[in-house]
Amino acid sequence: MKYIIHDQVILSREPEGPLAAHLLSFANAISAQGYNIWSLKRKVLIAACFSRWLKQRGVGVRDICFDHATRYLRYRAQHFRPRNDARAALRQLIDFLRGEGVIPPQQMATIRISAVERRVQEYEEYLRDIQALARATIIHYVPFVREFLKHRFGDGKVTLSKLSAADVVRFVQAQAPRLHLKQAKLMTTALRSFLRYVRYRGDITLDLAAAVPVVANWSRPSIPRGISADQTRKLLASIDRRTAIGRRDYAILLMLARLGLRSSEVVFLELDDIDWNAGQLSVSLDGHLDESADGKDLQHHPGIKLLCR
Repeated sequence: MKYIIHDQVILSREPEGPLAAHLLSFANAISAQGYNIWSLKRKVLIAACFSRWLKQRGVGVRDICFDHATRYLRYRAQHFRPRNDARAALRQLIDFLRGEGVIPPQQMATIRISAVERRVQEYEEYLRDIQALARATIIHYVPFVREFLKHRFGDGKVTLSKLSAADVVRFVQAQAPRLHLKQAKLMTTALRSFLRYVRYRGDITLDLAAAVPVVANWSRPSIPRGISADQTRKLLASIDRRTAIGRRDYAILLMLARLGLRSSEVVFLELDDIDWNAGQLSVSLDGHLDESADGKDLQHHPGIKLLCR
């Protein structure tokens, strides 16, 4: 059975919860602001879902505050594909309820959170809404970033522009001995992700992600890091460059051996990434491809230009 909320909004199920009686007036208010039909439907649907969630947790209309909206967004991120419009829709809904006197003004005071936690929440939103990373990945990354910021700034103001390579190295040196190998590597991956994020935001100008130390794999010391120079020369000499496939393989091996690129970086190279005049390659650093990488300091190589896309 379908339930008509507004002449342009039809829900597939009956509205429930403390906000059910206010959905029509909310829809009218949104419509009067000139939003298109699609936006109107999305905002009302999110409001209806929020109301149902409040009912399940026994929250009355007079008890609703911003904290409930924040908790609902976290719940929604675990059960639905992340979208950027949910947070804005809830903000509009709560502002509307406040304006209508449905929610007492004293309930609307923004909950104070620490400067570190505010930065962590912003980073978490970036991973979810912009990077669209899996929830499990976000859950693994966030605690390490929180500890890093607490280690550097404590309970005081968080000024990301003051971060330095020494801060990064000191944190890894302090934490790595306490962690298992896989956790230590996950920590360094999370740090690189966060430091690329703050550089993307413009909070820092240096590529501090390159300063994150590589965690040595002491459990397998007998496995070599690479083949010798003589073995590399023999491998290259064995390729038949008279064929197109041979020339392709030769070029791939040269990039792996002489530029130190990873296989994932070579795979995603395109012809447009090659600047023939400058003798330079543009290598894309993608958060999804980089999640499990140990990382390399490529920025100083004369033949490589790093791009964060």
